[in-house]
Amino acid sequence: MKRPLHLLLFLLFLLFAGSVLADDPPDETAETKQPPAVPKTLQSPRATMATFLHAMNDAKRGKPERIEDAIETLDLSDVSSLVRNERGQDLAWMLLEVLDKTRLVDLDTVPDRKEGEPWVFERYRNGEVRISRTQDGRWLFDRETVAALPAILEEVARRETKVGGPGNAKWLPLHIRLRQQLPEWLTQKTLILQNWQWLGLLLVIGLGVVVDRIAQLLARFAMRRWLKRFPQVAHRIRDADQRLRPLGLMLMAAIWWLGILLLGLPEPVLLVLLVAVKLLASIAAVWVAWRLVDVISALLAEKAATTDNRVDDVLIPLVARTLKIFIAVGGIVFVADNLNIDVTGLIAGLGLGGLAFALAAKDLVQNFFGSITVLMDRTFTVGDWIIVGDIEGTVEDMGFRSTRIRTFYNSLVTIPNSRFITAEVDNMGARRYRRYKQKFGLTYDTPPEKIEAFCEGLREIVRQHPYMRKDYFQIWFNDLGASALEILIYVFWETPDWTTELRERHRFLLDAMRLADALGVEFAFPTQTIHLYQEEPSGDQEAVPSLEEAREVARRIAREGGMAAT
Repeated sequence: MKRPLHLLLFLLFLLFAGSVLADDPPDETAETKQPPAVPKTLQSPRATMATFLHAMNDAKRGKPERIEDAIETLDLSDVSSLVRNERGQDLAWMLLEVLDKTRLVDLDTVPDRKEGEPWVFERYRNGEVRISRTQDGRWLFDRETVAALPAILEEVARRETKVGGPGNAKWLPLHIRLRQQLPEWLTQKTLILQNWQWLGLLLVIGLGVVVDRIAQLLARFAMRRWLKRFPQVAHRIRDADQRLRPLGLMLMAAIWWLGILLLGLPEPVLLVLLVAVKLLASIAAVWVAWRLVDVISALLAEKAATTDNRVDDVLIPLVARTLKIFIAVGGIVFVADNLNIDVTGLIAGLGLGGLAFALAAKDLVQNFFGSITVLMDRTFTVGDWIIVGDIEGTVEDMGFRSTRIRTFYNSLVTIPNSRFITAEVDNMGARRYRRYKQKFGLTYDTPPEKIEAFCEGLREIVRQHPYMRKDYFQIWFNDLGASALEILIYVFWETPDWTTELRERHRFLLDAMRLADALGVEFAFPTQTIHLYQEEPSGDQEAVPSLEEAREVARRIAREGGMAAT
């Protein structure tokens, strides 16, 4: 959770730095550069007026994208870039309504000159509509005209349209049509806004809150139904009922966004409210996507837990983190686009911090390829007992940058994944068989027959044990120790984890003790016995057997032992 957040903050810093660089004034050498060529559509007052009228007529014929060409004829330099697109569309429709309610535009009467004084279409009590030449050579409806358009529209609102054919009523924004039909007391200004706009804001806010509440209830109901269908996923999702809470916020912000645009608010108010709502909607959308990744990854993780393949147990968390990083980066671009911030500023910010980014990316790339190496080679997975150098423990978490190992004294060691490219990893958890090698010591007074019976009894325990390897084990009378007769125990357990191994070893040792107790075999412990030797009279000395007699006894014992073994 913290890594994507850090990435989000880092990208925000780059975005800010890039926007600062993008807004820097040009250097001295820029003065010597040639100015950009003036487009033919804006080379004269006649070209500008024709461009505007043709674009707006095309927009009314079902080509809404053409309104962008109409906006290009307006000098919006005094309008904030954060609301320039939305405000520009409103102003374009206002200008068209003013022109149509004034007179029919005859393009032949509009001058076609490329230089000279501004051309005035009409003067009104609240301002005038004129086209002026800018410093870069373009002819635009100037800033004073753009600023006076709302007041001029109020002045001509009650006039009849002077243009033949279909009017603009069908295409005008709702707030312009509504304002023309409202009684005078609703169009009066009270505290910055007109009365009907205050009522509209109250209605929009109330509608957004209601939609938020309904969305919350539906999301909670849908989440509960989904958890009933997949009850095993519930323990993996924290605060499941509130998991889709941002969905209501996103819908509420969308209602507010649409409502604010329909009310035709003044630019200062529109700037504050629209930027706040855009930011809320963007953050809520990113938040919804983030939460959905958690829900989907929980479902996939639960399904992965039911499979024998443990690679997917590691792959799913990595995919979830990748999606969250993608959402964080996409969220930055989404927010920047909604706030009309040039995304090229982000690229400029990357250029500003290019050196630091490159140095940081070196370790990032190494760690990334380390994680890919572990996944492709299946070196280990979550839950495996591994030994890396002097670090030994159970793999608890694997990420793109590092792997966390819980040691057997319960500390948490974080290892960069780049280390696994060259390190020797001893995966104790990948063992198919787990060996047990030990020597059972019996007392020296144990008869050979009991030793043989005890060894055969231990072999039978191995054959009957459900977790022990049957095709290879060694149990033999192996050595005469300093204080015991030693029985070699060399067996293997086929167990999936260390806990099962300990449990089955416990079971085997208890069975061995029960067998020894049943056969009357005693286990030895380190002792020392002191024998006092006293020489007896020579007449009573025991006869010493000859070498041939000793060989005969050995042959008989060997024959009897071989027959017993057979």
